[in-house]
Amino acid sequence: MLFLIASHSTADPASGASTDADDFGEPLQGITVSADRLSLVGTAFTASEGAVAGEELALLPAFRPGQLLEAVPGLDVTVHSGEGKASQYLMRGYNLDHGTDLAAFIDGIPVNQPTHAHGQGYTDLNFLIPELAANVSYTKGTYYADEGDFSSVGSVHINYRDTIPDQVSLTGGTLDYQRLLAASSTPLSEGNLLGALELQHYDGPWVNPDDQRKINAVLRYSVGDQQNGYSITGSFDHDLWNAATDQPERAIAEGLISRFGSLDPSDGGISQRANISANYHASAGSGELNIGAYAFNNQLTLWNDFTHFLVDPVHGDQEEQHENRNTVGGSISYAYQTQWFGKDNEVLVGAQERFDFLGVQRVPTEERIAIPLADNPLGAMDDDQVHLGSNAIYVQDSTHWNEWFRSVLGLREDYQRGTDEGTNHGTASRGLTEPKVNLIFGVSSTTDLYVSAGRGFHSDDLRGVNQARNAGVPGAPLIAAQIGEEIGVRQTLDDRQIALTLALFNLDAQSETTYNPDIGQDSAGPASRRIGYELNITYQPLRWLEVYGSLSQDRARFKTPYDDGTGHLGEYLPNAPFATGSFNLYVKDLGPWSGGLEYRYLGAFPLSSGPCVNSAVVNDFPGLKSCDAAPTAKGQVDGHGYGEWNLDLKRVFADGWRAMLGIYNLFNKKADAMEYWYVDRLHGEPAVGAADVHAHPLEPISLRMTLLRTF
Repeated sequence: MLFLIASHSTADPASGASTDADDFGEPLQGITVSADRLSLVGTAFTASEGAVAGEELALLPAFRPGQLLEAVPGLDVTVHSGEGKASQYLMRGYNLDHGTDLAAFIDGIPVNQPTHAHGQGYTDLNFLIPELAANVSYTKGTYYADEGDFSSVGSVHINYRDTIPDQVSLTGGTLDYQRLLAASSTPLSEGNLLGALELQHYDGPWVNPDDQRKINAVLRYSVGDQQNGYSITGSFDHDLWNAATDQPERAIAEGLISRFGSLDPSDGGISQRANISANYHASAGSGELNIGAYAFNNQLTLWNDFTHFLVDPVHGDQEEQHENRNTVGGSISYAYQTQWFGKDNEVLVGAQERFDFLGVQRVPTEERIAIPLADNPLGAMDDDQVHLGSNAIYVQDSTHWNEWFRSVLGLREDYQRGTDEGTNHGTASRGLTEPKVNLIFGVSSTTDLYVSAGRGFHSDDLRGVNQARNAGVPGAPLIAAQIGEEIGVRQTLDDRQIALTLALFNLDAQSETTYNPDIGQDSAGPASRRIGYELNITYQPLRWLEVYGSLSQDRARFKTPYDDGTGHLGEYLPNAPFATGSFNLYVKDLGPWSGGLEYRYLGAFPLSSGPCVNSAVVNDFPGLKSCDAAPTAKGQVDGHGYGEWNLDLKRVFADGWRAMLGIYNLFNKKADAMEYWYVDRLHGEPAVGAADVHAHPLEPISLRMTLLRTF
């Protein structure tokens, strides 16, 4: 990949204020992308951090906006429901669900949402316009003092461009896909004003079409650059869609629905997000000052029917999950160089604050209509009014001890407090101290060795924390600590035409989030541990050709036997992939041609926590259900994973015209984009229901043709 980074600091947008040399052929301002930037030898803290330039992002064959994150090595982005919903993220042996343990930021705005109506850390990237991305920077692990909640497995920062060529593009494709993008920038006063408007519609292969309708708009004003300048960005996104969620395989086998059908065609959703952010950068004294502030309103309504007739045999189990959230926050950091005891040091100090005010509701529905409480078997609905506050301070010091050894030591202190004045009433708070250590050994001018360790965390859903305490049972803390270690190497070869990174890592989590199909949410589970490795290779044999490959293999286990609710007991983490990877070929400026060929790979993963247990074992685990007589699998249940080829081709014509062809699932692979294992009930089945594999199929081969005109 075209990696570039000088030093890690997420408060500094690392070139978001400059224009990348993408396929529009404009000159770089402030960034030089060349082979010697591939290695990051001498600058990176670990083997697992990096950045991807905008010109490479423009060549990545991304089927949906969230898949732009697959530029991060080892990160797989898929879906298990409709297109308007947040994607599913998997990396380093984690099923990150809709974003737990993967912190995402767009133009400095945090995307993750704690205590969310559908999943802790919910990360919906549908408001991202890919053409505006200047670059993507990323970290992995608990070793960075300026990374906080949800970042223990990884963090991703997407920085917006300041300028873009005036353009209009129109895309049409199979499966009834249409997209219109208009974007422009113009000098205004001392800076540049950028605007973009996106309209999109997509049906997909589903019997009940997704009928996704999206409107997305961005307006941005910027002055100067990332050293001295500022930017103000506003955006608005509105999305409507139907959703074919994951469906039980026995319903397909029995002919109740087809592979692309749905037992409840009324599932779907509506989302709306409005953002405003401001970022300020200035040289101050001997250092660099960065200040960021943001505010956003997020509204979401989902209608999901996961378990069908397990709870309500008359109306079905569809429910409405709704939230209306207002969030404000900001950050400030100061980086400066100094000398201590005759050694060169770079010091970074900073503070971050965030406040969320939200109403969260969960209401039983039938065909999106609320069921009266008198007809609801549970006789209840949830209505929570939540206030969440988080603040953090941190310091990080990089010391150059000699020409071959440097250390990066960090200390971070987080404090969170939340109050629920609704159904799950109560208050919870917790603070956490997080030391970070990185040791970097410069073996040679082309080789760095890294040893890293640190503590991080993710926050837990306040409603679940209060539920446990109100019920008098042990529950997860508001902040669940995670401890990670990593050993890595970064190597360049053949006059830096080849760059290689290898990282061996482990991560211990105090509380693992687990999927709860009854409510379609994550819940706090027992402690876990993951160990694994990640290998990345970049080869640039020619000016116009780059070859890139990534592979991560992982071992993920609970620390104690886990009852997954289906009569299966064991230490496997459901949906934690054994491996993820990708292989990419990028062609840049080969005459009028550019393009990208990608193979994306998601390995197999356990669906159940272990094998089915009999009644003798049940006696040793109070509350565990036996599956002796249940119509369920008896052994370990595993998901299959998949591999998929995607292709993008681009050609430049005269007078500002360009044509682009995208072919996704190039060889029409028949596979499941996501699979789960849980209990549901179909009409006529016993009241206890049946455990089954629930799958959401991968879309068949599809084509998208784009015509673009620049002015």
